Parts: sequence; structure tokens; C-alpha cells
Amino acid sequence: MLPFAQITIVGLGLIGSSIAHAVRQTMPSVRITGYDSDPAVRERVLELGFCDDVSDSAGAAVTDADLVILCVPVGVMADVAAEIAADLPADAVISDVGSSKDSVQTALAAALPGARIIPAHPVAGTENSGPDAGFATLFHDRWCILTPPDDAAEGDIERLKAFWEKLGANIEIMDPKHHDLVLAVTSHLPHLIAYTIVGTASDLEDVTRGEVIKYSAGGFRDFTRIAASDPTMWRDVFLSNKEAVLEMLQRFSEDLTALQRAIRWDKGDELFDLFTKTRAIRRRIIEEGQDDAAPDFGRTHD
Repeated sequence: MLPFAQITIVGLGLIGSSIAHAVRQTMPSVRITGYDSDPAVRERVLELGFCDDVSDSAGAAVTDADLVILCVPVGVMADVAAEIAADLPADAVISDVGSSKDSVQTALAAALPGARIIPAHPVAGTENSGPDAGFATLFHDRWCILTPPDDAAEGDIERLKAFWEKLGANIEIMDPKHHDLVLAVTSHLPHLIAYTIVGTASDLEDVTRGEVIKYSAGGFRDFTRIAASDPTMWRDVFLSNKEAVLEMLQRFSEDLTALQRAIRWDKGDELFDLFTKTRAIRRRIIEEGQDDAAPDFGRTHD
């Protein structure tokens, strides 16, 4: 039995379009209604055909849904929820895909009192965006973290869990504040570092006469991939998860100072111990199936 028969996806960029493609592939009888605030995106989605219907308003998109997934930047989550409030069926489950969860849960609860809200975060993505960027296998063997409020119905949690499992995801249930702290370490801080390093390199381009770009090795190249992520989404993530990000940034600054001191005073043993520890973490990530052990991160060089 399918967990949901009619779903609405609000926001048809990378994640929203990938959900639609994945539903098409794994649950072809499920009816998909889409909406995006950008008319050009709506037109493109009609051309691509991965939704059964594309509505002209958020409210019209949700009228028949039993699952609504808000795939919009966390900074506009409250506004979008307010747009659908009057048309939302009482028995519909409301979820999202935002990278910060405590602020989203608060915003949705305020905008949709009494609604069946179960926030979620599929930990998957690419540096690309827009409706053309989506693909059905984006969530395969990736984690989707659900952060249900204390009063969420167990049946609704199980249905949403089953939905994401059908899309190929592994499921974790987590407290929203704990989620935000964990993701500040594993996702938000790395993005912030990448934006900083690439920005610094850009500032140095005049000094290096273009050689930063010309001689980009694997490390810098991978930072540029991360730093190419959607700027609106990441601006909102940092502001909505401010406390956890600042806490992790302070810890990172302290560790960076210690590393700077070790280099200045030729403490090779400290550097070697740190690099050995971080190498072991890389092996654990591969063992968990969260990356490719092939040379050069599995890149092809045809």
C-alpha cells in the first residue's frame, strides 16, 4: 500500500524536481501537483512533464493533497505556509526539506496551527539548481532525517518514513535542535569554509595573475564545487541556524589557531597525529557508504 496517493511539491528546484522524478519512478500511480513562485520555472516544469499538474498558486496546489512538501528556502518557509493555510486539507501531512529544523518547526507551527507537521531533511544535493537539475536517484542510500514534534501522530511519522524509504533514503529520527547542531558540523560549517576559501582566492586573483584558477588542484576544485551551491538557500540556512553555526565556527577557529601554532613552532608530531586522525575519519565515511573509495573521488576522466 502506498503511503500517500496525492502529493504536492511547493518549490521545483533541484530537491523538489528530484522528489517528483523519484516518485514517478518508484510510485507511478501517485498523482503529483507542483507549484513554484517563478512563472518561468512553472513553464519549464510543464515542458519537462514530471508533474501531473502545475498550479498557478500555492493554495490551489494543495487543495487535494494528502502530503505537502515545502521545497523552498528556510527563510521563506513561514510565508509559503501562510499562503497555503486556507486551502490545506485537515488530514494532509506537511513536511519540508530544509537544512535547519528548529526554526522551520517553529515557523510552520505558527503559520499552520493544528496542522499535521513533520519536518524532514534529506541530506542530499548537488551544486546545481533549478528544475532541470533534478534526477530520480538523488536520495539513493542517503539519509533523510525526520524531526517530528512531540505531538506528531505515530501513524503520520510512519507514513512519511515509508515515503522516503521508497525514494531510496535511509531514515533517522532526531530532535530538531540536535539535528541543527549535527548539521552545523557536517554541512553548514564546511559550506561556510568553502565560501571563505573561494572568496579569498578570488581576492588574490590580481596578485597571482589568474594562476589560482589556472592551476586549481583537487582540493581547491572541490571547494569551488561546494561554494557553487545555491546562494539564497545557504544565506537562509546560516541565518536560521545561527546559534549552532556560530558555536561550531568558534570551535573551528580555536582548532585552526592550534594548527597555526603547530606549524609556526615546527610541531611535526602534532600535525602528523591530526592528519592520521582525519584520514581515519575519511575511511569511516567510505565504510558507511557515504562516498566513493575510487581514485579521485570516483571522477571519470574520459
